[in-house]
Amino acid sequence: MKKLIDILHNEGLTLVVRSENGEIHRFTQRGVKDLLTLVSEHPDILKGAMIADKAVGKAAAACMVVGGAKQVYADVMSEPALSLLQAHGVEASCSQLVDHIINRTGTDWCPMEKASRGEDNPLTIIEKIKHQLELMASASKLKNN
Repeated sequence: MKKLIDILHNEGLTLVVRSENGEIHRFTQRGVKDLLTLVSEHPDILKGAMIADKAVGKAAAACMVVGGAKQVYADVMSEPALSLLQAHGVEASCSQLVDHIINRTGTDWCPMEKASRGEDNPLTIIEKIKHQLELMASASKLKNN
């Protein structure tokens, strides 16, 4: 795990995944988009994987659980994310444990953390965050027109 954490920090990445076969995958998108892509398009990458992430909220944790990750480290992890990971047998650790993940402006809860609040089924959480991403994309299009 130390190697993955070093790659995460030294290369300025947002997510590093070491597949069960030892292959290391690097990601740079913020939020849960990379994890959602992995779960839906490349599930083999997450199965049995070790993951190092900058921030893990409940939405990201749901993707990791559904994908079959075995070990997760985060610089910052929310308490709901830690609980969800542990409830599904995923070994989880972090540098900083927080009540919830905040949004990018630091003014409120992260929208994905809000969308997953009160839900404990990882598959349902993924559906909720997909819906939230669609709403945010629509709002962004309206704003830019």
